[in-house]
Amino acid sequence: MADKLKITLVKSTIGAKPKHKLTAEALGLTKLNKTVEQSDNAAIRGMIQSIVHLVKVEEV
Repeated sequence: MADKLKITLVKSTIGAKPKHKLTAEALGLTKLNKTVEQSDNAAIRGMIQSIVHLVKVEEV
């Protein structure tokens, strides 16, 4: 596993379920095309898995 993950919000959360909106916000993704770096651990991977249709993930 990589040390960090680069996560980019590529699809809007406007029509998404409220739980998915909260997950994106908890990851630090507040606007479209915003990119954040998070540590690579099981909790972050689980959050990404729940909103995989909204984000693009790269290993850094």
